[in-house]
Amino acid sequence: MTVYFIGAGPGAADLITVRGQRLLSSCPVCLYAGSIMPDDLLALCPPDAKVVDTGPLTLDQIIAELADVHAAGLDVARLHSGDPSLYSALAEQCRRLDALGVDYEIVPGVPAFAAAAAALGRELTVPGVAQTVTLTRVATLSTAMPPGEDLLTLSAPGATLVLHLAAAQIDAIVPQLLAGGYRAETPCAVVAFASWPKEAVLRTTLAGVAQEMHAAGITKTAVIVVGDVLAAEGFTDSYLYSANRTRGARH
Repeated sequence: MTVYFIGAGPGAADLITVRGQRLLSSCPVCLYAGSIMPDDLLALCPPDAKVVDTGPLTLDQIIAELADVHAAGLDVARLHSGDPSLYSALAEQCRRLDALGVDYEIVPGVPAFAAAAAALGRELTVPGVAQTVTLTRVATLSTAMPPGEDLLTLSAPGATLVLHLAAAQIDAIVPQLLAGGYRAETPCAVVAFASWPKEAVLRTTLAGVAQEMHAAGITKTAVIVVGDVLAAEGFTDSYLYSANRTRGARH
């Protein structure tokens, strides 16, 4: 039997993948991560499924649930918001399951930063403006950031920066970014609850973002995007579709 780690996407139920929806609808047990999982997504579980909120549980308790379901010969959907490859605590769960000999499979999902870019109507990699996207967070009540991954260092190239799990720390973040590779007038945007009915979007500058977030009451479940791509105009067309590009069959 298998534990399926499923990326639920950013929130809207129809942004889960077809594979994720199929598995969620067939597994007799579902463990979902925390209180921000929308009810209409959980409604995809079988009517008689055992559904467990892992928000109050410790890692040991979560693994015990997974192991018990596996021992009973049942498949389990382990539902994570966004994509399991980012800030999902996936690695330590897989490590424990490996030690127990429990089979698992990872099903990717739409990450929050992609939903935020869609809400903004922007590409995060614009020719001649930025071809690098840095995804990061800040250390608060979570694990400390590794050496060399501080905001001052990460902002030095001036590329597109996406901050997760950082909304409550915006007052401390802005001075660090201004001391790095960004200017006061660098475009900045915030998308809270991307793809949810209560989605909120702010378009501002790095100098003004903290004040606007405070005014809007945005303190959590938000993605912060910083970079010139947010206001890019007059940029060079991509070479991908250029008339000067030699085209051939793709293999």
